[in-house]
Amino acid sequence: MEKVVLGLSGGVDSAVSAALLKEQGFEVLGVFLDIGIAGAADAKSVADMLGIGFEVLPIAAELEEKVCLPFSRSYLAGRTPNPCIMCNPKVKFPALIAYADEAGAKYIATGHYARTETDSATGRTLLLKNRSPNDQSYMLCMLPQHILQRTIFPLGGMDKGMVRERAAGLGIPVAKKPDSMEICFIPDNDYAAYIEKRFGAPPEGNFVDPEGRVLGRHKGIHRYTVGQRRGLGVSCGQRMFVSGINPGKNEVVLTPEGEGVSEIRVKDINWIDIRPEKAFRASVKVRHSKAEYDAEVEPVSGEARVFFRKPVRRPAPGQSAVFYRGDAVIGGGEIQ
Repeated sequence: MEKVVLGLSGGVDSAVSAALLKEQGFEVLGVFLDIGIAGAADAKSVADMLGIGFEVLPIAAELEEKVCLPFSRSYLAGRTPNPCIMCNPKVKFPALIAYADEAGAKYIATGHYARTETDSATGRTLLLKNRSPNDQSYMLCMLPQHILQRTIFPLGGMDKGMVRERAAGLGIPVAKKPDSMEICFIPDNDYAAYIEKRFGAPPEGNFVDPEGRVLGRHKGIHRYTVGQRRGLGVSCGQRMFVSGINPGKNEVVLTPEGEGVSEIRVKDINWIDIRPEKAFRASVKVRHSKAEYDAEVEPVSGEARVFFRKPVRRPAPGQSAVFYRGDAVIGGGEIQ
């Protein structure tokens, strides 16, 4: 019987993934990745109910070094990192791979809503969208080939409604557990307070327009992100959004809503498909939302220039731009 190591979080998605893998004939080893926050009890109850192996694997130190500290420092530098995109290739998936190697398991699995398939021409493993509003391929864009080749996404053809229905039918104890919408290491979702607790509160400063005219006072640059429109607390007679953050001057730049950008630069690109040698047409996501934008992507050394067909609301530096061809992820990287 082929072994598979499953990231078992204690939520409904990984629970149903475990059940599906068992049905497919795998010997499932459930692993709870422990960052020092509750959740192991729910994961164990699922493992016991399904009759699969269970292990708690502490990863708090790796998460702190590779995600939490860079996340905080990036915000203090006026950028907006995505911690899940940072964690998946640096902490979560490598931890599962390492445990699988020790356990003699060929595969790992998670409850992400995505799909993979092998490209018959190149032998590469392609990352594909889940064809539902629950698609999470954006969050997985930085996974390298050696991890994708060993990863199974059991929920690839399902949506959340189907998963909950299946969980209820199986009597899984977490069938009605609410989805977590927060960053795992910031359970209350107050990232500004999290950063202040670690580094102290950054000073207040000025909101300015692109010419440097003062429009009001901000509460610390870590509380703002490029593209933000709500919660600015400044009245300018028209809707404004954050178009830039200047940590050197401690300024947040505001621009009238409606102005966009036609070009961005992307660095540290992970090419899931073979790296293109010339510019190519793609649909591009610049934030974790359903919106995709028609663009031309021009690879330049280890970076890429993205030219949008129509101006888009300015994306936040530090977020990820992900390039799609149909359902397939071509690659992704960090917005400069």
